[in-house]
Amino acid sequence: MAKEPVPQLRIRPVNDREVREDGDFVLYWMIAARRRLANFSLQRAVEVARDLGKPLLVLEPLRSDYRWASDRLHAFVVQGMADNLVEFTDAGVTYYAYVEPEPDAGKGMLEALTEKACAVVTDDFPCFFLPRMVTAAAARCPVRLEAVDGNGMLPMRAAEKVYSRAFDFRRFLQKALPPHLSDFPEGDPLRDYDLGPAKLPAGFEERWPAADEGLLSGDVEELAGLPIDHEVGPGVLHGGPRAAGKALRAFLGDRLDRYGAERSHPDSDSPSGLSPYLHFGHLSAHQVFAGLAQREEWTRERIVDTRKGQRGWYGMGEAAEAFLDELVTWRELGFNFTSQRDDYDDYESLPEWARKSLEKHAPDERSHTYSLDEFAQSQTHDRVWNAAQRQLRETGVMQNYLRMLWGKKVLEWSRTPQEAMAILIELNNRYALDGRNPNSYSGISWVLGRYDRPWAPERDVYGVIRYMSSDNTVRKLKMKGYLAEWAEGQAGLLPTRRKA
Repeated sequence: MAKEPVPQLRIRPVNDREVREDGDFVLYWMIAARRRLANFSLQRAVEVARDLGKPLLVLEPLRSDYRWASDRLHAFVVQGMADNLVEFTDAGVTYYAYVEPEPDAGKGMLEALTEKACAVVTDDFPCFFLPRMVTAAAARCPVRLEAVDGNGMLPMRAAEKVYSRAFDFRRFLQKALPPHLSDFPEGDPLRDYDLGPAKLPAGFEERWPAADEGLLSGDVEELAGLPIDHEVGPGVLHGGPRAAGKALRAFLGDRLDRYGAERSHPDSDSPSGLSPYLHFGHLSAHQVFAGLAQREEWTRERIVDTRKGQRGWYGMGEAAEAFLDELVTWRELGFNFTSQRDDYDDYESLPEWARKSLEKHAPDERSHTYSLDEFAQSQTHDRVWNAAQRQLRETGVMQNYLRMLWGKKVLEWSRTPQEAMAILIELNNRYALDGRNPNSYSGISWVLGRYDRPWAPERDVYGVIRYMSSDNTVRKLKMKGYLAEWAEGQAGLLPTRRKA
């Protein structure tokens, strides 16, 4: 039976070079979709390899000099590499995990492989340093380089404009998404792989040694010699496709029923916990959707034929619908912006109405102001905020509702809105396992007005930006257990009041 090809809308040629038919192998440069299963990029690489009758080589590298590189982020990635080494080896595919021991040690590695490759396939991820890296590599690559979009249920190029509201994007999805629900990636692109191992270039392994078993454990002792931030230790979650699969099964089996009604309550164990695995590509949105559909016994015929932008149109249960709105609408809204705007992390990219209001109130007196280090160390007057930051700093995750409050208070206690945005980016991207992602910038910019509307009454500092308070949060949410765990025994507000 012929396999379905990867949809052309997901394949983006990054250069205009030709495929070299007499090369030694097809190279899959794995940089974002770090998994074997349900991986459009891997599927495309296998397609090309089969067409040419050439073996597949999978390279999964990890630089040491990316911004915010730390034990936390490195450990999560290399634990995934350990899974991938087993998975690809079992399939008979040559897999090479490389962890750069010092800055620029990996320089020339990709070029050495492309000199022998028939073609190169990589992941099309629209955020952080990856787009620049792929563009630079394509310019030097002597063969065809394709970037494949496996980020979400909707191909990024299916949306021809940037959507400014979730409501409008949801309405677009109701029209555009259903046809793509038939275009799922193959469950296992390597099933029946029979092209044999790839031969590495002479001297390659000596110059760029593969990561050993100890390093792939992610233990801090093994990471200690790398030139990364060792103050940010490993997070609470174990990385890798196997841990991702376990987390998905636990959510669907144990917590989904409570998700719709309880996900905002810090004391409720109902959030999915999947965002770090989605960010690092250890899990795909298609795998999550498929697991949810199976649990709901869902078929496409249950989709509600509506174009009104309202929630609840897939034809699933209430909790599943609430989760899908986060997984698809809100998550892919971020990819919509970052894939079409290079300035996604700039203050100037905020809506004009929001900037106008924030700048009008920039001279307002703040009741408190804090430095980046004081924020990072949870040294504010606010017990709830300190608890949320402590959870983020120590574990790499933060309760979903509190993440919104956390951002709003940084805006309130920073000297300018521009400074607030910079502090939020720094804190989130340094500590959060799911940071450095389109959704990171969606959430941070939402704090400052993106995807929102003006709110009355007009307030000091906020202007007409949506306001949130810790007092209201404590009143309406169940969080006694959360505060007992993360507030370090603080009885209330800290006594020191600091004027701006």
